Amino acid sequence: MPTASTSESTLSRNDIAAWPKAELHCHLDGSLRLATMLDLAKTQGKMNVLPADSVEGLREILRSIDDSETLEAFLAWFRYTIPLMQTKEALHRIAYELVEDNAQENVRYLEVRYGPILHTEEGLSLEAVNEAVLAGMKEAERDYNIKTSLIICGLRDRYESASMRQAELAVAHRHKGVAAFDLAGGEAGNPPKGHVHAFYHARNHMMNLTIHAGESWGPDSIHQALFYCGAHRIGHGITLQQDPELMQYVIDHRIPLEICPTSNVQTHVVPGYEAHPVAYYAENDVAVTINTDNRLFSRTSMTEELWRTHDRCGVPADQLREIALNGFRYAFLPHAERQALLETVLNDFPMPPTDETPVW
Repeated sequence: MPTASTSESTLSRNDIAAWPKAELHCHLDGSLRLATMLDLAKTQGKMNVLPADSVEGLREILRSIDDSETLEAFLAWFRYTIPLMQTKEALHRIAYELVEDNAQENVRYLEVRYGPILHTEEGLSLEAVNEAVLAGMKEAERDYNIKTSLIICGLRDRYESASMRQAELAVAHRHKGVAAFDLAGGEAGNPPKGHVHAFYHARNHMMNLTIHAGESWGPDSIHQALFYCGAHRIGHGITLQQDPELMQYVIDHRIPLEICPTSNVQTHVVPGYEAHPVAYYAENDVAVTINTDNRLFSRTSMTEELWRTHDRCGVPADQLREIALNGFRYAFLPHAERQALLETVLNDFPMPPTDETPVW
């Protein structure tokens, strides 16, 4: 564990592994274990869905996801996971294992997101899908030292009626473990304002809101997410820097960005880690959080993403400490619960504040 003398020059991956962490942007259907995928395919008689018949073969083929030329090409890889997630048993297991994997690297708070409508292709109702996922998460919560919340996603490439139905589902479960409503999917040609009524319904029922925006599209996507849909957080937000006035608004109103460095490199929204704007955002007081996006497809973890943010993206250790704590500060939890969790984490955090630590 790092000591009070921890500095930029001494911070290591092992140090970060010991930190208490929070994850705010993690997709259920992009975070399966390879062994689970193989087992489910065999059990369900769907080996034809997978591109290989062994864990080693799957691991090798999935490396080519790094060659995806666009965000849409990256999203096409979900064709290997979603067909295996059409039963209550599979959804329960996958949700449980995702929480377990996070707990084992000292993630204390986890928000999982997914689009329930994608898991109704073999007869499950939206309610049955959601209840299976929540049950898996809650069971893992009881078994490990971790708190979880679920985020339901509308899909921007579908009709708004589908988003509305999922917003209604989110509202119906908002006291049962669902913390927020989101909009996910390829940005090109699918602006947030096309789903404004679904977001009005969620907002009118006092749901938390986050929207994928400014990932592969310009700052106008972020503008629409904020001012048409009322987003409280922005998923990715990589293009925010292209609009200085909007960036200042985001800073002034403490609107957090859910940044996923490895995913951003894989989808080519940035040319590489060294060109990622996360260090620029952190230096200019944007509220940044670091996340995995998809643990399977990005072959990553929270520890790895924070380490790459420091080692590859150039964020200094003192700023990385604040970014790690931002995951707790901007969690979609009731205020008193969030503050109590943050206080516990601060007491356990092995790296002390510095003179530059913000006043919160």
